[in-house]
Amino acid sequence: MSDGKDDSINNNKQNKIAELGPWFHNIHLPDGTQTAPEHFLGDFPSFKWNNIRAAIPEDLTGWRVLDIGCNAGFYSVELAKRGAQVLAIDLDEHYLRQARWVVEEFGLIDQISFKKMQVYDLARFEEDFDMVFFMGVFYHLRYPMLAMDIVSQKVRKMLVFQTLSMPGRQEMEIPADIPFNEREVLKDEAYPKMAFVEKSLAGDYTNWWVPNHQGVISMLRSCGFAVESMPEEETYVCTRDSSLATDYNTWNYSEYLSAIGKDWEQEIDKKTKRK
Repeated sequence: MSDGKDDSINNNKQNKIAELGPWFHNIHLPDGTQTAPEHFLGDFPSFKWNNIRAAIPEDLTGWRVLDIGCNAGFYSVELAKRGAQVLAIDLDEHYLRQARWVVEEFGLIDQISFKKMQVYDLARFEEDFDMVFFMGVFYHLRYPMLAMDIVSQKVRKMLVFQTLSMPGRQEMEIPADIPFNEREVLKDEAYPKMAFVEKSLAGDYTNWWVPNHQGVISMLRSCGFAVESMPEEETYVCTRDSSLATDYNTWNYSEYLSAIGKDWEQEIDKKTKRK
């Protein structure tokens, strides 16, 4: 026989979930209630986390983590459970309202804070982070490589990156230089590339770019990251690699500064002297 008080609490919770809907994250709340049990992708993103979790340090005590595009806060909560202090950002107030409520339900308000930000705003954000979760955002960006350059400068130790990508995992050794009249290599199936979505993909007009597997690896390397593992399809766990030079903070720094609205003229010699 159910307790009338328990039924009332459960009804209030279901009403709050409905009020905050629709939900893209199916969060399993501490009492077992789910926010989107009929999700079209299944138990999302729990099934992705179950594949990724072993690639993330079990103890994140003392780690400062950035969750980009936090949505309803699923990953922020899981990382905070491991001891991390998390800054969760999203551009959509709808999802931030959901995430704030979810964090209260888990009793994690002292570990997770929120800001309404776009990824490009991080260029004017002084803090950096031990780990950055950059999942489910890249392919929605009109200016993806700029975002990668900005994000990469915020990572001290580890980057967890996910993007919609082309089918296949072909890889190749990238030539150090391609002669002008030998550009046929660019047509190689494995050569790093991104498809531009002019109209819509999967009914979503914000899906702009779809890289191939080697394209993701090459972009990450150009930002100073080595891929350590792929625990989940289209998901790359990366660490800093000091042996990899990055264009944005060496010869091409002036272009990066211009793109983020900062003074670039003092840096231009590094670029023009390479001609």
